[in-house]
Amino acid sequence: MRSVIQRVSSASVSIGGQEKSAIRQGILILLGVEDRDTEEDVAWLVKKISNLRIFDDDEGVMNRSLLDVQGEALVVSQFTLYASYKKGNRPSWFRAGSHDVSIPLYEAFCKQMSEALGKPVGTGEFGAEMQVKLVNDGPVTICIDTKNKE
Repeated sequence: MRSVIQRVSSASVSIGGQEKSAIRQGILILLGVEDRDTEEDVAWLVKKISNLRIFDDDEGVMNRSLLDVQGEALVVSQFTLYASYKKGNRPSWFRAGSHDVSIPLYEAFCKQMSEALGKPVGTGEFGAEMQVKLVNDGPVTICIDTKNKE
């Protein structure tokens, strides 16, 4: 799994001009899934993201996690994180997971993230054309790939 985590003061996702989800302080998670991902990847990534110390403490040092600040999360599926750009200028998506693999793992990720935070997470809609708005706080943007744990 690949994710792009952005610390935000607000974020929202709309589909067809209608807002589906919105959050205030927290993180926007763009989540990509490939066919070789598993439930172990989901559990590892949820734990890593929810405990990632990217929020400022009282001295302005990034020393607090999403759990510490009781922040919110918005999770948006993003198959384009698996773009292959090595040949030509048009990306290909052959590494992006099939729907049969990606949808259950995306849903498992959202469920486990909600359980970890003790509150619902906002979501997009898998496979939909979405418009994402955010106010990046910092800015702080971090990429995590479960295949590069070390």
